[in-house]
Amino acid sequence: MFKHILVPTDGSALSLRAAKIAVALARAHKARITAIHVMAPFVPPTGGDGLIYYPDNFSPQEYKKAVEKEAAKALGKVGAAAKSGKVPFDSMAVTDDQPWEAIVGTAKRKRCDLVVMASHGRRGIAGLLIGSETSKVLTHSRTPVLVCR
Repeated sequence: MFKHILVPTDGSALSLRAAKIAVALARAHKARITAIHVMAPFVPPTGGDGLIYYPDNFSPQEYKKAVEKEAAKALGKVGAAAKSGKVPFDSMAVTDDQPWEAIVGTAKRKRCDLVVMASHGRRGIAGLLIGSETSKVLTHSRTPVLVCR
């Protein structure tokens, strides 16, 4: 039934648990997995006068190195789960200020037939204020989404 499963990851234990569920589904359906990690773009800090400044170790290059390192770590966890499950695996790190858009767009471009992702389960004011990337993916994706908690 499923041939290509997209697994968004932020590197958390919860997203790793969702990845392991995706691996089990992929193994059962002889499908492949693509993991995606969405990195926030660099936004330079500004001073009170509106001028952009770069404190030590906060240059665009340093920021890029740091987020790419975190992406590799998060994607590596999903890759290890896929390897142990003997499931074909690919990964990608993209930069987007709206992670849900990157996930929905990638699912469409890669012709994924399922997105398996975690939800932190925030409700009430916390959910309203923080917003949920999972909720946005559910709302905007034409690809079926399996939400894991």
